[in-house]
Amino acid sequence: MTQIIARFSGPLDDFDLDSEFSIPAKGVTALFGQSGCGKTSVLRCLAGLSRQPGGFLSVKGQVWQDETSFLPTHQRPVGVVFQEASLFSHLSVKDNLVFGQKRAGARGQLLRLEDIVALLGLGDLLGRSPLTLSGGERQRVAIGRALLCGPELVLMDEPLAALDRFSKDEIIPYLETLFRKLDIPMIFVSHDTDEVERLADWMVLMEKGRVLSSGPLGDVLSDPELFIARGAKTASVVEGQVVGFDPEDLLSEMSVTGGKILVPGRLGEVGTRHRIRISANDVSLARERPSRTTILNVLPVRILAIHSLDEARVNVLISAGHGSSVADDGEPRARFIARITRRSLRAFAFEVGQDIYAQVKSVSMLNPKKKIKKVS
Repeated sequence: MTQIIARFSGPLDDFDLDSEFSIPAKGVTALFGQSGCGKTSVLRCLAGLSRQPGGFLSVKGQVWQDETSFLPTHQRPVGVVFQEASLFSHLSVKDNLVFGQKRAGARGQLLRLEDIVALLGLGDLLGRSPLTLSGGERQRVAIGRALLCGPELVLMDEPLAALDRFSKDEIIPYLETLFRKLDIPMIFVSHDTDEVERLADWMVLMEKGRVLSSGPLGDVLSDPELFIARGAKTASVVEGQVVGFDPEDLLSEMSVTGGKILVPGRLGEVGTRHRIRISANDVSLARERPSRTTILNVLPVRILAIHSLDEARVNVLISAGHGSSVADDGEPRARFIARITRRSLRAFAFEVGQDIYAQVKSVSMLNPKKKIKKVS
């Protein structure tokens, strides 16, 4: 797989930056961590806006920085989007977009203006001044301008941080569509787990200038050893595929590697894929399959790990399906976390490697066009 390989180190205000990661040069990667952990510093290094001596950056086999060379920002085929849209107020929306296309030279012809306008829903805004746009509309224009530069890599520094909840809900569906349609790797900085769960395919988790973990989104979110699994909103994200629909009860059946899950409503045609969110607090465990329960989603699972959370609770990492954590086709089984009390752990004598059952009380589907849906 073509990759982006980065290594940056050097002093920051509160700590030393010492980050190294290798990520796929496709899809969406989130640089995630608490405020002040060095995410934006890494993004600026990727863009060439900051230079760390001895740093290294290779994008799709092209070296942009090493010990002897440094490609300046204006020579890097990158599109950068900041928290503030920074549009030219004296130009119309269309002229702002065209400006980005003209500055790119030959690369600006890689994407057509009309295609970007359609993907970002900008058709009704082209003649307007940026001063008359909402925050979400301005950011959509800024993203369109960055894309029309013909980038080989798109970098976004908390593009939704300056928006209110309404504006975020307005722009996220456009971003989801954009990320699915375009074959351009994108890296965005965020400290909002909701944004990451909906948008990212890959996560680089940072703390105090260091990379704690880098991997597929579902793997990092469900790693009980990381601080991200210790919060009140800890959840796992699993990819699922629609395999059926019950017209009487209006339930869609989705297949995940190792099991099946029911979600309310008609989610799409058979074969379409969706992202499912499972909160750690919404999963209970049983040694034997419950015979009478109102909970519809009861899955055979295997315990992969047990990690202490505090004096009263533990996180239990489980994979869907009994037996190996790898399915017959070699794909890793869906993994998620159950948060239970130490009393329950002791009473049921749960241990690593044990085949048990999980009751998933509530499933949330992260859908680009519909509100989050839950089923109990």
